[in-house]
Amino acid sequence: MPKVFIIAEAGVNHNGSLAIAKKLVDAAVVAGVDAVKFQTWKTELMVTHEAEQAAYQIQNTKFIESQFNMLKKLELTYPDFIELKKYCDVKNIMFLSTPDEIQSAQFLRGLQDIFKIGSGNLTNFPLLQFIGTMSKSIIISTGMANLEEIRTAIKVLEEAGTSRNNITILHCTTEYPAPINEINLLAMKTIQNTFNLPVGYSDHSLGIEIPIAAVALGATVIEKHFTLSRDLQGPDHNASLEPIELQRMVDSIRKIEFALGDGIKRLMPSEIGNSLIARKSIVANQIIKKGDKFSKNNIAVKRPGSGISPMRWNEIIGTYAQKDYFEEDLIIDG
Repeated sequence: MPKVFIIAEAGVNHNGSLAIAKKLVDAAVVAGVDAVKFQTWKTELMVTHEAEQAAYQIQNTKFIESQFNMLKKLELTYPDFIELKKYCDVKNIMFLSTPDEIQSAQFLRGLQDIFKIGSGNLTNFPLLQFIGTMSKSIIISTGMANLEEIRTAIKVLEEAGTSRNNITILHCTTEYPAPINEINLLAMKTIQNTFNLPVGYSDHSLGIEIPIAAVALGATVIEKHFTLSRDLQGPDHNASLEPIELQRMVDSIRKIEFALGDGIKRLMPSEIGNSLIARKSIVANQIIKKGDKFSKNNIAVKRPGSGISPMRWNEIIGTYAQKDYFEEDLIIDG
């Protein structure tokens, strides 16, 4: 099985601080993820001055203000992202950032070979079309979407020039934290069966159980928000993992990868010895003399499994013993 690509979603949990962003990179490296991802935007190009906060943003920040003001305080500069990319290179971890408008997508073009498109931009035709022209690998989240919206987004990307083979679709529930009863993890399989493309899961639930389950169901990409501390002020910290939890998630996913195997049902090396102990053989149920006919009265099935398989029971019944047997001797005739 190919290795699951694990993205540690730093997002806006740097709170607008380059220093905190670098600490998030450090935590992602320790956790053993494949990539650490941020979000890049120019607030003036992304949101109107009057746009209201989402309910979860108000609840998590305990402060009511416009989206514009909130996002402006969380915005990093383009030079900050160039510095973060260099820092990630030094730390030997992949840098990713999700653009929220075309200017930022153009800026990120030279910094990354994979573009992650967030759920909020699944219906953003101009941005999809622009990213589609880059011929990059694309990971697209599908929170809030139905199958027809996903199909349309894929069509826009393909018509713009992106190869279908370069697209991975992430199932997602866009709420922070996402209610367990609305995760609908089997929808990931529906997406896979509908579009015949690699699928993954972008998780906003609390804990690490759901992304681990997603891997067991076939996710090739896992994205999970993380923070240095859930006690920090900001819209996404409350639905994020802390560093030690992120590391546990990665460790668990890697174990699941090994456990999934190749899907071929067969006797495993560790089972060979146990198969002789746990399985059974046909044995003499009493003293049997050479020439006696084997019957259900004079043979039985007992451990160990090193003799004739009980699956040959009907084959042995009615034949004649070629030697003498004591009680519980393994039958070797046949």
